[in-house]
Amino acid sequence: MPSHPDRLQLYSLATPNGKKVGIALEELGLSYEAHKIRIGEGDQFDPEYVALVNPNSKIPAIIDPDGPGGRPLALMESGAILLYLAEKTGRLMPEDPRDRWDAMQWLFFQVANIGPLFGQFGHFFKFAREKTQDSYGIERYTAETKRLLAVLERRLAERPFLVAGEYTIADIATFPWVMGLEFYGGLEQVGYADYTNVQAWVERCMARPATQRGALVCA
Repeated sequence: MPSHPDRLQLYSLATPNGKKVGIALEELGLSYEAHKIRIGEGDQFDPEYVALVNPNSKIPAIIDPDGPGGRPLALMESGAILLYLAEKTGRLMPEDPRDRWDAMQWLFFQVANIGPLFGQFGHFFKFAREKTQDSYGIERYTAETKRLLAVLERRLAERPFLVAGEYTIADIATFPWVMGLEFYGGLEQVGYADYTNVQAWVERCMARPATQRGALVCA
């Protein structure tokens, strides 16, 4: 049960997906109460969590007691949560309509590409190496991870952040997954040293004090 039900409630763990919302909340300076969901112990399958917070048994999720119309709103899916928080506060998204759509396409690029494919790379490279009979999974997702890093490398060649020269939810959604490659022990496997623009961008993101705090929420 929340200790502060008047605050936004965050249900998360400091995975690449989970870090996104913690970072956004800290960057936005919103009052929130964090609840650690221990996915390794099955907290996400608790019937109350499924019924009231996230029917898909995943993290992160939020409940905003002051949702649209002043009524509580429960949200799952990290991309949707980032968009909601940006719209609620009018921050972490460009004001110019063209730049806003640019930010949204890069957000969806992360949701549809970076997250799933980097995650599959980590699964086969770190967790399933001894469970498969061939190297197909590692080879396929290594190649895809390198391809996506090259997309980011080109994008960041002449700009400090992904969109409009400013830090947005597109950056917040994406760079934790790049950092996750180190957790998978896969930096050498994907040739991370070659992606110098990506490295500098991650360092710029993590140089922000609020982002540093947010990355530790529900650690």
